[in-house]
Amino acid sequence: MKHPALASDAFLHDVAQARHEPGLHLWWLGQSGFLVLWNHRFLLLDPYLSDSLTRKYAATDKPHVRMTERVIAPERLGFIDVVTSSHNHTDHLDPESLRPLARANPELIMVCPEANRATVRERSGLADHALRGVNAGEQVEASGFQLHAIPAAHETLDVDKSGRHLYLGFVVQAGPYRLVHTGDTVRYDGLAERWIPPGTDVALFPINGRGPERRVAGNLWGAEAAQLARDIRAGTVIPCHYDMFEFNTATPDAFETECRRLGQPFITLAQGARLSLPPRTAPRPDSPS
Repeated sequence: MKHPALASDAFLHDVAQARHEPGLHLWWLGQSGFLVLWNHRFLLLDPYLSDSLTRKYAATDKPHVRMTERVIAPERLGFIDVVTSSHNHTDHLDPESLRPLARANPELIMVCPEANRATVRERSGLADHALRGVNAGEQVEASGFQLHAIPAAHETLDVDKSGRHLYLGFVVQAGPYRLVHTGDTVRYDGLAERWIPPGTDVALFPINGRGPERRVAGNLWGAEAAQLARDIRAGTVIPCHYDMFEFNTATPDAFETECRRLGQPFITLAQGARLSLPPRTAPRPDSPS
């Protein structure tokens, strides 16, 4: 099994140190989970911080064998302001991650698809007033973060009977910094052209691809993620959604090769590792005003 770059006490020490450093800081927690620190506030994107799926599928024909050790137990993250869930799959909406997190953070706000509100409430244990449900095209403010919801296609643009999207990504504005976290998605017409603003500082894209033999909905392949990042003029792209489960992973090799060919800046983070952006008072020069 792989070891995170930082885990447990060492990870928390790095987070504590970053609190005293200006700029924006981001850690990969595995799968599509990221921790974001800006202006003394913490945003947690799609955390999966348990072994619930490994236990659930242990005696089935689709075992979820973990590849990398957990970075941190959710109950130790007693400083989170906002958490997101992009959709209802357990590695993005995990009760064994969210319920301890909610107990450790009594004022926690959770942003999720409005279509999934009932499931989010049940799995997280949060009261309805703590949930901020959004649909594609809508924006919500939480603890200083602006989260703009965009559709995700996992692998199709599915909606409920009211036309609300079941899978979302989020464009996150943190002061002068802009991130995009697509959740689980493939590329569809308009994703780059309509939904993701050009000049995004950091793009967080899945790279595990798709294949019918896996019997799960798929995502971008690595080369596709690199091209998407180039098309939105991302300052940096970080790959995710790999090295968690043996049956549903990929290597970042094709992603890195295509980024280099395209001249697209990228960083391949180890789980538990940090990316820091320097202090800034205005958006990137190529970002729209």
